[in-house]
Amino acid sequence: MLNTLYSFERAVNALVWGWPMIVLLLGTGVLLTVLTGFIQFRRLPFALREVLGKLFEPSQGTGSVTPFQAVATALASTVGVGNIAGVATAIHIGGPGALFWLWVSGILGMCTKFAEIVTALHYRELDETGTMRGGAMYTLKKGLGLPWLGAIFALLTALAAFGIGNMVQANSVSAALTESFGIDPRLTGIVMIALTAIVILGGIKRIGEFTSVLVPFMAILYLAGGLVIILMNAGSVPGVLATVFREAFTGSAATGGFVGSTMILALRFGVARGLFSNEAGLGSAPIVHAAAQTDHPVRQGLYGIFEVFVDTMLICTTSGLVILLTQTWTGDVTGAALAARAFETGLPGVWGGVIVTGGIVLFAFSTIVGWSYYGETGMVYLFGARAATPYRMLWLVFIYLGATGSLHVIWDVSDTLNGLMAIPNLIAVLGSIPLLLRLQKEFFAQQR
Repeated sequence: MLNTLYSFERAVNALVWGWPMIVLLLGTGVLLTVLTGFIQFRRLPFALREVLGKLFEPSQGTGSVTPFQAVATALASTVGVGNIAGVATAIHIGGPGALFWLWVSGILGMCTKFAEIVTALHYRELDETGTMRGGAMYTLKKGLGLPWLGAIFALLTALAAFGIGNMVQANSVSAALTESFGIDPRLTGIVMIALTAIVILGGIKRIGEFTSVLVPFMAILYLAGGLVIILMNAGSVPGVLATVFREAFTGSAATGGFVGSTMILALRFGVARGLFSNEAGLGSAPIVHAAAQTDHPVRQGLYGIFEVFVDTMLICTTSGLVILLTQTWTGDVTGAALAARAFETGLPGVWGGVIVTGGIVLFAFSTIVGWSYYGETGMVYLFGARAATPYRMLWLVFIYLGATGSLHVIWDVSDTLNGLMAIPNLIAVLGSIPLLLRLQKEFFAQQR
């Protein structure tokens, strides 16, 4: 019976993350890119100046956290194990060409994330405690008159969070620390509960303060390690890039580890892992961006462009290039083990392993912190602000369960729920296109 249910769930998961979903997400990205006038290209310099040039300036407008704290929390949630293990899996199965399609998903995802955030900011509202709440559920209720669909999205978010944002991440931390340092998973679970409680029980303001320090640190640490390997192999970079572009359209056959890889596999796994990593179109990040102190929805939407740029174009690209430059992708391992082997090959000694282990631990822990707010907001939408504290307490319990358990089924179920979030979210985004274009025109007219 259990095997039958598991097989059924695997089939549903394959459908949810199969070609229809990939085409839907990519198609939405293409449509929004055209309608917004290729905003992720034209306004990327503006977005970088908006984020990096105003780190220490006081925020304007209403909200619960600063704009940078909002994007840091969003990055804390999206920059996770997928940036390491997911990229490695995509290249192992799809070949070097998968990295090209990952870039495509990132470029289109910048525009999708921008649109999600703009509409979420427009329809956000204060809850009973004075915390600013927003997301696709509020857009569906207030903008499109579909509160029932908003409730479905909120429920999917609250449930998916326990898996993809909690137990799976805790299990990754536990496994990494056990393998590298022999630390008992039970001890890892207890320590993670204590550290997480310090952050999330203080609400979104404390989460924002924490992630605005943690995210830059962990990103710089990982990128610096990867950059060292890239520079040490600088002479091979042009050849690797040529291979990536060539095999994105021709496919490749690996010399070991798996049977031939085709262009279809490269496209599917590159796009799917890219979308899974940056979460553009899934509706998660707008939930925290909606809490930002800003004077205009489009201003915060530009932070979404920056978010995907960092997640996919910088961190995922670093993982991919290190794996390709060290020529470890054709071996007999995949996922986090492949990334670890690549860094250990590129940085002999302890440093390569430390960077991957440290990256997994920090990326996963930051995801636990960020996703707690996503799931909490789903519950607040359904049951009111009184649901926030019980949800946080339950969140802490599930961290221990994740750290000490085996999660193959949990991973697949939560992955399915996470993917299903895209359907009501894209309805919210596509139904709000006239609003998006009006707000975009209004904002940039003010800038002129």
